[in-house]
Amino acid sequence: MTNTLSPVPPGFGPIFRSSPVLDALGGFMSHGEGEKLEVGLLVSPTHLNARGRLHGGVSATLLDVAMGYMLSARTNGRRWLTARMTIDYRSGAELGEWLHVLLDRTEENGRKTFAFGRLMSGERLIAEVSVLFVEALAAKDDPKN
Repeated sequence: MTNTLSPVPPGFGPIFRSSPVLDALGGFMSHGEGEKLEVGLLVSPTHLNARGRLHGGVSATLLDVAMGYMLSARTNGRRWLTARMTIDYRSGAELGEWLHVLLDRTEENGRKTFAFGRLMSGERLIAEVSVLFVEALAAKDDPKN
């Protein structure tokens, strides 16, 4: 596969809410809010495995963060915890590729929400994902308190 540097789309900047793991990996970006929230990553050297391709763990982190943030944005800021995530890898990615996550659909059942999406490089499918999220209880609602 020949690598052509993919530019970051206009309007993207550092992800709106980071964490120590995202800071350590670097490069996570977002654009928009609510239904229009988009999350992506420009593959850099810190994202590569020993073979010089995108590391599967970085893909998993991007999918987990993006799907959770997009679900939260679409549910008026409700907080979600990842209970289970299944990823089907379809192709790899290389240094310099712009990746973006699409949240295709959700199915809500009480405190549980199933989210289905894709990791893309342009029109090329990198991975498909299904995630089971459980709504986080506020401290006052937690039966352990």
